[in-house]
Amino acid sequence: MEVRSITRMARISAFKGREVTRLIQGLPVGEALDVLRFTPKKAARLVSKTLASAIANAENNNGLSADLLYVKEAVMNEGASFRRFKASARGMASPRQKRTAHIRIIVAERPEAPAKAKKKNAKPARAKKPVAEAQESKPE
Repeated sequence: MEVRSITRMARISAFKGREVTRLIQGLPVGEALDVLRFTPKKAARLVSKTLASAIANAENNNGLSADLLYVKEAVMNEGASFRRFKASARGMASPRQKRTAHIRIIVAERPEAPAKAKKKNAKPARAKKPVAEAQESKPE
């Protein structure tokens, strides 16, 4: 089962935040929180809040255990930009864009590892001779 959490209009550029979301994809949630805790970026704090929300959603709404969850998908997309103006020389104004981002995190239960199936017509692996035996068997 998949559980998602979305933060909209986070005040950070999506370009800067994608670097952090790539770090945690595919990790177990406990390990992902540790990675975010020690990543020195503003985006790490925002992503960590969203991940904590996704974990809480999984535990409270769906009855899943946090120990079995992993980060299936972590995406940061562009949101709307705030248009502002900054004073510049000679009484003019320069336009500025204050960018926002939407953070989407999907956590899911870890899939069970399938048991390795044996092939029907597989040949047994040949054992290699130890080096000492190989040297003894050479005729001189």
